[in-house]
Amino acid sequence: MRGIIFILFLVSMNVCLGLECYVCQNQEINQGKCVKTIKTCEQGEDVCLTEIRWGSTPYWQQGALKQFYISKGCSTKDKCQRYRESNMRLCTNIWYEDWKCSECCKGDKCNYYIISGALSNSIGLWTILFSSIAVKFLR
Repeated sequence: MRGIIFILFLVSMNVCLGLECYVCQNQEINQGKCVKTIKTCEQGEDVCLTEIRWGSTPYWQQGALKQFYISKGCSTKDKCQRYRESNMRLCTNIWYEDWKCSECCKGDKCNYYIISGALSNSIGLWTILFSSIAVKFLR
């Protein structure tokens, strides 16, 4: 009986401590599924991955319009870094070319925003921090 309770305790700890990421595949906008579907990552998956692509529709035809494709999910840090590095040369943001960018972040639901959303939040925090320090020293 104690063994079963111990196993249940370990399983509940794993679920409680698991990273949560937003997940979606090839969505056109960062709404709906991409900001409402959350997954508890598997053991070993320690970062959230976000990818944004700009390109022609899968059923390509001459003169086809280009659009965004957003994908999010869980990943390991190493796999995400390798994937990100492989995309860096393709991450041009040139409107008339197909491109692809990806980003890794650490923390529950950190991939809510597309690509540099977490970066802009951290820049905002640094701005507030340095402003507070400057005000303190100017008094």
